[in-house]
Amino acid sequence: MIKVPIEVSARHCHLSQNDLAKLFGKGYKLKVLKIISQPGQFAAKEEIKVIGPKGELKVRIVGPVRQDTQIELAATDCYKLGLKPVLRVSGNIKGTSGAISIGPKGKIKIKQGVIVAQRHLHLSPAEAKSLKLKSGKLVSVKIKGSRALVFNNVAVRSGEGHKKSFQIDTDEGNACGWLPGMFGVLIK
Repeated sequence: MIKVPIEVSARHCHLSQNDLAKLFGKGYKLKVLKIISQPGQFAAKEEIKVIGPKGELKVRIVGPVRQDTQIELAATDCYKLGLKPVLRVSGNIKGTSGAISIGPKGKIKIKQGVIVAQRHLHLSPAEAKSLKLKSGKLVSVKIKGSRALVFNNVAVRSGEGHKKSFQIDTDEGNACGWLPGMFGVLIK
């Protein structure tokens, strides 16, 4: 039995350096609120407002900056905003919804980049090797408890800077009765 820690990834965004400057001012640096599980990443103190055709939401920024701006929401968030929920592996934003984002110094309109992140299993290269798994492979994770279920189509994401963690969104966390410290069982 291979246990994997389960983490719920709440709505958040990753900003490009250019979009960070437009929203917060030239030369602005994100401030660390909390270090998160994946090495080198952090929840920033800063939030932006994301606006869709039907509503708006505050969204926390995750740093450091990335090449492309990407907003990761649960399907429920997309419905509230009036956006089409498009399931994607993080970083694959082509053909996804866009939105308006507002910060303290300005606003931007992204043409694409709003995704519902596909559930995924982060693994370091050593962890992936020991489990005989490669990036892109799909596995399943079984959750035990009062709301037991099996999550299928879990994308393996292995690379430097990854640490073993099964990541789901808030809708999926609610579906399985997630609590901090929960583990699932990997099914290859």
